[in-house]
Amino acid sequence: MLVPDLINGTFELSGTFFVALGIRQLMRDKQVKGVHWLTVVFFTVWGYWNTWYYPHLGQWISFVGGCGIAVSNTIYVIMLLHYSRRQK
Repeated sequence: MLVPDLINGTFELSGTFFVALGIRQLMRDKQVKGVHWLTVVFFTVWGYWNTWYYPHLGQWISFVGGCGIAVSNTIYVIMLLHYSRRQK
């Protein structure tokens, strides 16, 4: 079961990196364009679900990746809401 967990965990951790790119771009632009906050909220909730689900499967590498996705998306949502309000 280690190989599937390793593959999935790698995807999760890679996703964390890609979310961080969005956060970095938003910090540079200081305005929201082309991203709807509900999309990020959906993936944030899914990330938190995975932090509960993966331990039940014994997939600890995926759990670590899921934590990264959940936390990075939470930061992204907060920033999206902040900069969306500033634009108005």
